[in-house]
Amino acid sequence: MNFPFEKKVITESDTENLAMEFAEVINPGDLIVLNGDLGSGKTFFIKKVISKFGIYNASSPTFSLVNEYSGQFKIYHFDFYRINNKTELLDIGINDYFNNEEAIIFIEWGNLFPEILPNQRIEINIILNEDFSRGVKFKKYDR
Repeated sequence: MNFPFEKKVITESDTENLAMEFAEVINPGDLIVLNGDLGSGKTFFIKKVISKFGIYNASSPTFSLVNEYSGQFKIYHFDFYRINNKTELLDIGINDYFNNEEAIIFIEWGNLFPEILPNQRIEINIILNEDFSRGVKFKKYDR
């Protein structure tokens, strides 16, 4: 997979295959931001990606803000949906997470606080189409 990359997925199986393909190109130190409307499949996609690393108990961190998993790699899974301001993120030590080169970080709803995101990241935008298919767009930022 080379970036930018775009694909239409129709079934859960299509999404799972895309997640497995994406899992092949990420490594510890990577930060992945997923954006999309409610129900677009952000958490489902993350669950499938991290299953490639031996983690099968993933769930949405909407209420806990961050879930930590250990498998082949350390995984931090954030959800910014219920965050009110960037001070809340700073208070939990978000920059310490961002500086952990031994972990892969996933952030759902990162578009709510773009000013706090590191310049180096991969963004995935999931667009839910009227026919319930999804357009999945990947872009890598290296600034």
